[in-house]
Amino acid sequence: MNIRFIGTQAVPPRAANLPSAMSQPLSPQHLQWRRRVLVSTFFGYAGYYLTRKLFGITKKPIAESLGWELADTAHIWTAFLVAYMIGQFANGWLGRKWGPRVLLLGGLGVSILCNALLGCSNSYRSFLIIMFLNGLVQASGWPGALGSLSAWLRPQERGRYIGIWASSYMLGNLAVKYVGALTLAYFGWRYSFIGFSAATSLIWLLLYAWQRNNPQQVGLEAILEDHEPASTSARADYFSQLTNPLVLLMGVSFFCLKFLRYALDSWLPSFLALKFEISASQAASYSGIFDFAGLLGAACAGWLLDRSFGGNWARLTLALSLGMVAGYALVLGWGDTPLKVALGCGLVGFMLYGPDMLLSGAGAVEVGGARNGIAVAGIVNGMGSLGPIVQEEAIGRLLRAHPENGIGAYNQLALGVSLLFTLLSLALVMLKRPDQKAAVTPTESR
Repeated sequence: MNIRFIGTQAVPPRAANLPSAMSQPLSPQHLQWRRRVLVSTFFGYAGYYLTRKLFGITKKPIAESLGWELADTAHIWTAFLVAYMIGQFANGWLGRKWGPRVLLLGGLGVSILCNALLGCSNSYRSFLIIMFLNGLVQASGWPGALGSLSAWLRPQERGRYIGIWASSYMLGNLAVKYVGALTLAYFGWRYSFIGFSAATSLIWLLLYAWQRNNPQQVGLEAILEDHEPASTSARADYFSQLTNPLVLLMGVSFFCLKFLRYALDSWLPSFLALKFEISASQAASYSGIFDFAGLLGAACAGWLLDRSFGGNWARLTLALSLGMVAGYALVLGWGDTPLKVALGCGLVGFMLYGPDMLLSGAGAVEVGGARNGIAVAGIVNGMGSLGPIVQEEAIGRLLRAHPENGIGAYNQLALGVSLLFTLLSLALVMLKRPDQKAAVTPTESR
């Protein structure tokens, strides 16, 4: 009997084929609720960024206002990142047990409160404690949001839908950098934190009204048929994914991506302000080019996944990784003005955000399925979240040693990490190769 492999599990052809019910048009009620879930989780995850990323563009004014060394702010963000990594593993399991709705409403609600408290804080210790708590609850965002989608999207639709939907965190980043730059310039860093918390409260209400875990919660039939074998518990499902070699390699690869992405998110505004002697608001505006390009790159990657790569997210990741290497090489050889550095980082962003979406989004849902996609997303993100921790302290050290040339030293380091990611992407292609050996019938095509 022919066997087709999904992840590392062998299933017979009947289970591998998309069931006929999945090829039928969705009812108007299904389409209406799916739109609501897509819209609410899109803005919901963008809201997580509104209560997370403001610290990145306010490091310099906060340090000046409260009398810290700029390099010391690395420890505060490291506290957030350590908590975020711990929270990813915990929320991946809790989401599998309680469902995405509990994660999203609870996590975002606590994060709104933390962000408001930061605007009222005056001590280094209070920043450390609040940022650590915020990191724990922020980790609920991606597993909860992605888990919400897994029951509402068919396999052949995932690439284009998730490719566009994943731009939510880029939208959040852009809002922080541009709206945050304005509030920082006119109202100062304290009112920026409080104002962003108030805006995110409106998004929380949208999530409460429109997010649902699956069609059954609103009295509709399931969109996907569950062919996964029944398991004894959520814990058993979680640990089966935690020992899956493909999931582990995805996590190691995601370490490199998050190292690179968070380094640019966290430090590029400060580097630009220091090296080119421009204001914090100007530096924030230049750094937004990275996110604009990333938004376009993720959408293009989703389209390519469905139309040109036949759903093979590993091969597409490898192709885009080569563009990342070229982008960093361009920044090193060409970046002698803030605009040139920002444009070079924009090329990196275009190539980086596609693999970011593929590994933690479309790939996680494919490997884990509708039931365990939330667990795989949590594991991959949890392993990858060590990357931001490492980069924050490593770049903090570079900044202490070379305050005026931190950006040059970082770009050399980033080029090496992007080369490592390319090698890991090649390994992903090789490990996924058994998936591609099976014949794909028209009903299986994605």
